[in-house]
Amino acid sequence: MRPRVILLNLAVALVALIVLFPLLWMVSVSLMPTGEAANFPPPLIPSRVTFDHYRDLFVSQGMGRYMWNSFALATLATILALGFTVPAGYAFAKLRFAGRERIFQMLVGALVIPAQIGTLPLFLMLKGMGLVNTYAGALVPWLASIFGLFLVRQYALSIPDEMLEAARIDGATEGQIFRRVVLPTLQPIIVTLGLFVFLGSWNDFLWPLIILTDQTNYTLPVALAALSREHVQDIEMMMAGAVLTVAPVLILFLALQRYYIRGMLAGSVKG
Repeated sequence: MRPRVILLNLAVALVALIVLFPLLWMVSVSLMPTGEAANFPPPLIPSRVTFDHYRDLFVSQGMGRYMWNSFALATLATILALGFTVPAGYAFAKLRFAGRERIFQMLVGALVIPAQIGTLPLFLMLKGMGLVNTYAGALVPWLASIFGLFLVRQYALSIPDEMLEAARIDGATEGQIFRRVVLPTLQPIIVTLGLFVFLGSWNDFLWPLIILTDQTNYTLPVALAALSREHVQDIEMMMAGAVLTVAPVLILFLALQRYYIRGMLAGSVKG
């Protein structure tokens, strides 16, 4: 093996270690006895492995309910976002209708507007509809994403028009074409968009904090923020809560990374 290849591999391994170290240390601290992480210098490995902090989070702090709230909201947000965004992205890419290009340009232009600007008007609108402190209100921002629509449209542009025309000549309806031809072709970008939405909804803090006023409806990030005010000195418990927040989405990403990478690479070179 040439020296340049060896140095390159060592550099990649060093970068990977730097990136993974905070995650590994977070897991290590969550397994330490109470107070051990406050020592100086901070230990890297627990002197005694304990799962007391995880048990306390689920038994005393009701973290299981908050995890379920986050999982249910993220799952529903993903399903609804895909249900609205995928057909719309395909329509903007392949179907002809009046004002298509102008409407799409206006939507893309809206991407430069920070989402926080619409938070207050959206809250007031949902308050008038009686959706404050409801999961329906928490789901509204995820119903349709301009970025997701743009992502699907760019990928759908790579579908050959000849394939769609051949299906129409064979007598297939637009619905059949979408289900049997378009959806299988869009699988990589559908998984990519679904992963984006699930991760975004799972990690979202600001909107659930605003719209969900009842503590029993809190999502995991909001519940951990509230818990940190009461246990600010309990570093080990906070790290255990952080592990519970990161672990599910990390496992999901690793399981779907093949589709995610394929969708992002294809979307970057096509359209």
